[in-house]
Amino acid sequence: MIHLLQDPATLGDMLRVAAAPDYPRWSEQIHRTGGCSDPIHLTGWTVAKDKTTGETLHRYSTADEPGARLRIACGNRRASRCPACAWTYSGDTYHLIRAGLAGDESRDIPATVREHPRVFATLTAPSFGPVHNRPAGRPCQCGKHHQEDAPELGTALDPATYDYAGTVLFNNHGGQLWQRFTTRLRREIAAYAGLFQRALKEVARISYGKVAEFQKRGAIHFHAVIRIDGPDGPADPPPAWATTELLDHSIRAAASHTYTSVSVPAAADQPARTFRWGTQLDVRPVKAFGDGSEITEQAVASYVAKYATKAAENTGTLDRPIGNREALVLLDVPDHTARLIGACLDLDPQYPDRRLAAWSHMLGFRGHFSTKSRQYSTTLGALRQTRADYRAAQEREARGLDDIEPDTVLVLASWQYAGHGHTLGESVLAATIARDIQLNRQTAREALNDQLALEGNAT
Repeated sequence: MIHLLQDPATLGDMLRVAAAPDYPRWSEQIHRTGGCSDPIHLTGWTVAKDKTTGETLHRYSTADEPGARLRIACGNRRASRCPACAWTYSGDTYHLIRAGLAGDESRDIPATVREHPRVFATLTAPSFGPVHNRPAGRPCQCGKHHQEDAPELGTALDPATYDYAGTVLFNNHGGQLWQRFTTRLRREIAAYAGLFQRALKEVARISYGKVAEFQKRGAIHFHAVIRIDGPDGPADPPPAWATTELLDHSIRAAASHTYTSVSVPAAADQPARTFRWGTQLDVRPVKAFGDGSEITEQAVASYVAKYATKAAENTGTLDRPIGNREALVLLDVPDHTARLIGACLDLDPQYPDRRLAAWSHMLGFRGHFSTKSRQYSTTLGALRQTRADYRAAQEREARGLDDIEPDTVLVLASWQYAGHGHTLGESVLAATIARDIQLNRQTAREALNDQLALEGNAT
């Protein structure tokens, strides 16, 4: 931001915005978006009338707003695109994951869910060739001791022999591989319980919440909270035979089973491939409170929320689709990542149904970054609706409509899209507002975490 303030045009525009008579209202709008860096602009009006009498209870028009526009949050989950909206998305994901671990009475998830078998599992990609790394206490295969932030970490030791095509095809089929894994996991648990798989759903349900993460080498892997419930979900206790040890054993068996694989046919110069999970599989029980273990409810929820707002940015790739290979040079994409994107573009004609070119900026991955099973916990939609209802109640109170039954009010409205984004000066001011909001939220979250930790120690 310092270099922006050194730009006379940016500084002049910022002073213009801050000195405008309607700046307080502009600032209020940006606060309401959470400091969104790319807000959507709307023009229009809304009128609230009494259904019985036809009396106008409230009238609003953007004609009275700064620039005659109403600004609303873009809602982008990517931290690289809009840090403010990503912060909100991360917070929602945190509450979604934590509700499935600690319970949430307001959403009919009792605290007894803590007593259910649950683990935090990480499933990784197989090797596609040796890369620069930092093995504990030893130099890399290249003979050097790399620093933690060394740019060569994760890049191929020998680009000429590295399987870039295999990497992006694995990423592209990652969602299918996860689906195969969850299907096999249910079969393994049923087998250990001495049941047919069809009978398992009558006595137990397997729930999960997961997030995808790109490793430095550009291969996708998954972190997941996996839990065993009774047949009716988190409010239902699991059967007596369901233990954390059984869940751990079943996950390991399912991940290594030959059924848990995806076959990709040969095409042109590409051989037929069969993709399975990598040999590095980590399964750890989730603890309710701090006991010296890092795998606590708070830590797991925070970890998943962190990666829910990221894509493949740590690999040096782009956060939006590209039109052609020349963009890689113009945007100075690192060589290892450029080769992965190039592999997507080269493979697209050979596997047209996989849409590799369209997802080349994601290194072939085309799935959702955060997903959950139906009854793991609440939903992002429910969390957003709670926030919308709260703000709507605030608006009704501010307009003097809080004593009027919503069913007796007729709302007429007309809205049009009018653009998006900020001017240079507005961007600087919005970023300042976003930082203040985030600092306040972070302080409140840390205070809540401290309180929960004290409550946990007291119990």
